[in-house]
Amino acid sequence: MSIKAEEISALIKQQIENYESDIEVTDVGTVIEVGDGIARAHGLDNCMAGELVEFSNGVMGMAQNLEESNVGLVILGPFTDIKEGDEVRRTGRIMQIPTGEAMLGRVVNPLGQPVDGQGPIETTRTRPIESAAPGVMDRKSVDEPLQTGIKAIDALVPIGRGQRELIIGDRQTGKTSVAVDAILNQHDQDMICIYVAIGQKESTVRGTVETLRRHGALDYTIVVTASASQPAPLLYLAPYAGVTLGEDFMYNGKHVLVVYDDLSKQAAAYRELSLLLRRPPGREAFPGDVFYLHSRLLERAAKLSDAKGGGSLTALPFVETQAGDISAYIPTNVISITDGQIFLQSDLFFSGVRPAINAGLSVSRVGGSAQIKAMKKVAGTLRLDLASYRELEAFAQFGSDLDKSTQAKLNRGARTVEVLKQGLHQPLAVEKQVMIIYALTQGYLDEIPVEDVTRFENEFNNWLDNNRKELLSQIRNTGKLADTDDMNEAVEAFKKTFIISE
Repeated sequence: MSIKAEEISALIKQQIENYESDIEVTDVGTVIEVGDGIARAHGLDNCMAGELVEFSNGVMGMAQNLEESNVGLVILGPFTDIKEGDEVRRTGRIMQIPTGEAMLGRVVNPLGQPVDGQGPIETTRTRPIESAAPGVMDRKSVDEPLQTGIKAIDALVPIGRGQRELIIGDRQTGKTSVAVDAILNQHDQDMICIYVAIGQKESTVRGTVETLRRHGALDYTIVVTASASQPAPLLYLAPYAGVTLGEDFMYNGKHVLVVYDDLSKQAAAYRELSLLLRRPPGREAFPGDVFYLHSRLLERAAKLSDAKGGGSLTALPFVETQAGDISAYIPTNVISITDGQIFLQSDLFFSGVRPAINAGLSVSRVGGSAQIKAMKKVAGTLRLDLASYRELEAFAQFGSDLDKSTQAKLNRGARTVEVLKQGLHQPLAVEKQVMIIYALTQGYLDEIPVEDVTRFENEFNNWLDNNRKELLSQIRNTGKLADTDDMNEAVEAFKKTFIISE
């Protein structure tokens, strides 16, 4: 059987006509240097700042330095398998992470990947981790309180929704406990919480997650963790991942609380990264843009205008000081960006005043507009009482002959300190805070021995729950003080039942 030439040519023509070629163009470069979590690549001429790149072994990287002859990349994962001569390709995507309701109750790394062993997260929404903060006209002033459940904060340094309040202090002064208590208190406040753990031990993060789970707070919380064993780029990205997750909710009209624990470790990770990328060092060897590192993060916290949905994102950044020095480089930077700070002092912590909040150095620049009217009224004199007590306390150590008014101030001050003490993971509803501070400022505790004040408060709260529920609900629902006669009658009625210990 002979094959005709015409048939062959017809077949070839048919094949050529049906042939479709999809040309895929990718920018590919070559690794020329790698080490310490940093790689330099040659050939990625059109690479964008902050763009994701993929190494030949599947590990992702992010473009940081765009130089004439090469691109400086930070490696977002294990870098031991990447070697000189490996291929690296552009993805064309700016660094982004998955977001949405599916993230609630999960523990994720700064790339949005789950690390809690509960399987993949099903979500289709993503957001770039670097985005512009809301503009001036998109915001409105902070006027809605964020109740932390901690008397010393809600009374003296109130935090509002959309505020940025720095929590600053030495190590082991109870900074994390303050944030965890604030998260626990949001269970009935319609608030989504995001806890960002930067450079902490994995066992510590596990403990925090278990505390949240035990109190039922994990249902409305996302934990972002970049532990101490992770490469520096992940520690640097963690807070941006946290605020990105929060922004997704904020722009959908919800209220979010984000805790960054802590930004000192992020700054140290960024310093490491910058020095490895050969960027010029400045003060304390930090790069020149370390202020911008934190300002572009914290400016994304806002109370949005009603036209934008009225959502809010409240930021609680942490900074760790060395020997109480709040005038060091990173603390002063972050103090100047935030709307106030809560200063936790070692001396107070070790003397048993917990939370160890120094009322003199702590301030909220939003002030009374972030308090309910009832709290504003009863806590008005509290800061002055405490300040004069601390002053007289030092003075009284030198002499015993004190006049009656000084003695009275010292007595009131000692009871004020006792009332502001609070147990771990025991946030208190705002209406109960108002009642005990009212009893204190009206002098009802002046005859109660100092050692009985805490017991008085606990029993008073139980008594109110059982006998004066309507009084509590009135303060809670209206935000205003109840009738003065009713409040005085309630305190006096309880005081008659209170037994002073011998």
